[in-house]
Amino acid sequence: MPSVYFIKSTRENYYYVGSSEDVEKRLIQHNNGEVRSTKPRRPYILVYTEEYTTILKARSRERQIKKSRSIKQDIILALSSNG
Repeated sequence: MPSVYFIKSTRENYYYVGSSEDVEKRLIQHNNGEVRSTKPRRPYILVYTEEYTTILKARSRERQIKKSRSIKQDIILALSSNG
């Protein structure tokens, strides 16, 4: 199912947001070093997902989150207060 996801580095306090039709496969790619932007901070764990009906909707939400520091920070804050 198309989703927006957050992954967190287990080595650093670093979160990455992305979108994918197969989040589990994408997480494997991040952890195998196949994604240039996340390679230096491996390994990662999946900490958050939002599901959408189409990949276009998921990518639109990903762009919204990446453009707005406050949206990203609100999600990260909610994650840290739940954990």
